[in-house]
Amino acid sequence: MAKLFVRADRKLSVINKNIYGHFAEHLGRGIYDGIFVGKDSPIPNIRGIRTDVLQALKHIAVPVIRWPGGCFAEYYYWKDGIGEHRKKMINSSWGGVIENNSFGTHEYFDLCELLECSSYIAANIGSGTPREVSEWVEYITFDGESEMTELRRKNGREKPWTLDFIGIGNENWGCGGQMRPEYYSDLYRQFESFIRHYGKRIQRVACGPDGDDQNWTETVMQLAGNRMDGLSLHYYTMPGYYKTDKYKWESKASATAFDESNYYRTLDRAYFMDELITRHKHIMDQYDPDKKVALIVDEWGTWHLAEEGTNPAFLYQQNTMRDAIVAALTLNIFNLHSDRVTMANLAQMINVLQSVILTEGDKMVLTPTYHVFDLYKGHQNATLVESYIQADDLHINDAQLPHLHVSASEREDHRMHLTIVNLSANADVALHSYLEGRSFTKAHIRYVTGAITDHNTFEHPDQIAIQTAESMDIHNNELQLTIRCCSVYEIVLE
Repeated sequence: MAKLFVRADRKLSVINKNIYGHFAEHLGRGIYDGIFVGKDSPIPNIRGIRTDVLQALKHIAVPVIRWPGGCFAEYYYWKDGIGEHRKKMINSSWGGVIENNSFGTHEYFDLCELLECSSYIAANIGSGTPREVSEWVEYITFDGESEMTELRRKNGREKPWTLDFIGIGNENWGCGGQMRPEYYSDLYRQFESFIRHYGKRIQRVACGPDGDDQNWTETVMQLAGNRMDGLSLHYYTMPGYYKTDKYKWESKASATAFDESNYYRTLDRAYFMDELITRHKHIMDQYDPDKKVALIVDEWGTWHLAEEGTNPAFLYQQNTMRDAIVAALTLNIFNLHSDRVTMANLAQMINVLQSVILTEGDKMVLTPTYHVFDLYKGHQNATLVESYIQADDLHINDAQLPHLHVSASEREDHRMHLTIVNLSANADVALHSYLEGRSFTKAHIRYVTGAITDHNTFEHPDQIAIQTAESMDIHNNELQLTIRCCSVYEIVLE
């Protein structure tokens, strides 16, 4: 029997709600068809934004959306996406398709306002100029009289929007300019100095490392760390890319056709997120011991082969219980590192990579990953409390993984929110929980479970759905229950 210990009296860091953030890039059907269908579409919409998608995203309390990219951001010119007549461009990063810019600054901020979520734009420093970025910020946030505010008003928006975060570039070690960290640090300092704050201060996020590139982190922190509020980190659960991968011989494969060995290799890659964050935190602590600079994991998720019959450059993939386990494990890890990690953005929100929603015409499917975000939303802005599990690890070939993984937090209403993931493909676990530091009388339980390849389709949209167990009485602050194999649980204690 496994044992879970929860110390309600040992409060740690606040779990910033933005850890449960999302990323929407002009890539494939992520924006068009996924979020935006246009005002004249027969699909129900609000000013062109899909109503069904809005409702689904509101339900999981999306806290922040990063836009417009991604690699797309590094050749995006914001003035092409405003006004009545918009310039078309070639989306050369993602399939060479024509981008008509019908979803631009106004539509993005409309989406954020409809969802009541924070805004996070990625500024073009790879092919853009400091003046372009400065004028974009002025267009968005200035309430006085200027050429940019007159242009905004001419385009139908009288009052400015609130811009919460701005990324100074994206993947500048790669698609954003193939830069060295020394050069990027100087460029960051230049662009950042032209970001004006008109009212609320905008949080500035520097381009951070690709996976385990510790030299990038150290160089940028040393040369520009005192001029930033956050440093980004990109890490995907995918084979065939990172030098840290234990299984370098493996290539990307199907999102739905895989065996148990592949399942555990995927989880092993996902679990590396814990060690990866620890390594970068150690470097950041040397230059920023007061933790003023946040670590922002603004691209993460699984990356499989695109679905057969779709444009491979559109990165459209299905989403199984394997992806749900990756999401749950990763979000638990973010919670446990919430002293430094204050934002994360799943890549991507709709129809691209590890999506929470898939669409096809007027149809919409909620993925297993969506249900994980539903189960975990109670952690948003709650206070992390100490919790740990005593259980045997899983030893599968070269992978050593925890059988169960947990994070726990106390919400404002004083309820305790536990999220537990069983990584085993086929072994249930009897769990005896010891609750210390407070008295509890009732446990409310929701969960998702299924075979590792189970997924939802447009023909069968509810194969994986949240199930609700009967509430359980807690006696002597102890609770016993069985955690099913390949499952994610939410347990709310009161």
